[in-house]
Amino acid sequence: MITKKRMEKHILVTNEVFIIGKTASEFQYSHRVKDECFYTVNVIVERKSRRIDYIPIMASEAVLGLSENMEGNYVYIDGQFRSYNQHIFGKSRMVLSVFAKKIEFLAKEESGCYYNQIYLDGYLCKEPIYRKTPMGREVTDILVAVNRTYNKADYIPCICWGKNARFAARLSIGFHIRLLGRIQSREY
Repeated sequence: MITKKRMEKHILVTNEVFIIGKTASEFQYSHRVKDECFYTVNVIVERKSRRIDYIPIMASEAVLGLSENMEGNYVYIDGQFRSYNQHIFGKSRMVLSVFAKKIEFLAKEESGCYYNQIYLDGYLCKEPIYRKTPMGREVTDILVAVNRTYNKADYIPCICWGKNARFAARLSIGFHIRLLGRIQSREY
């Protein structure tokens, strides 16, 4: 018999995100599900290269427990990377964000440090797309389905570089894959 605690542990093992960064704004109201309100914020995470990623975070009011402005504060977030389709004007768009299971606001002496790690355990659900950049770097785009409880799944687009790109390009739909990497943001 699978207990709820065992199921939750399994879920965390298939989709884990750990981030330390700085909130880019106040938490903004997003939506309500039954009696619980959800809020969003972008968290700024600086890479070793000094480039900045703006990582979207979603958290329930139970996880936040805030009453004051938290803009510009450093936070530690433990959660899962999730996807959903947003329908606007008859068009569907995939939205990706970190669903926070735990948020800790860090003390001033802990500020200035950044961390960004994601672990996914899922299945390839689309043929890999292999290509080379104009500078000759090998890249493969893949789409990974990560199962959740209640017959739900998150579809996470991933990018593999170099020898990992060559390896991923040979995979086929349904292949079980485990990934360790970081979340990046891009502007189009």
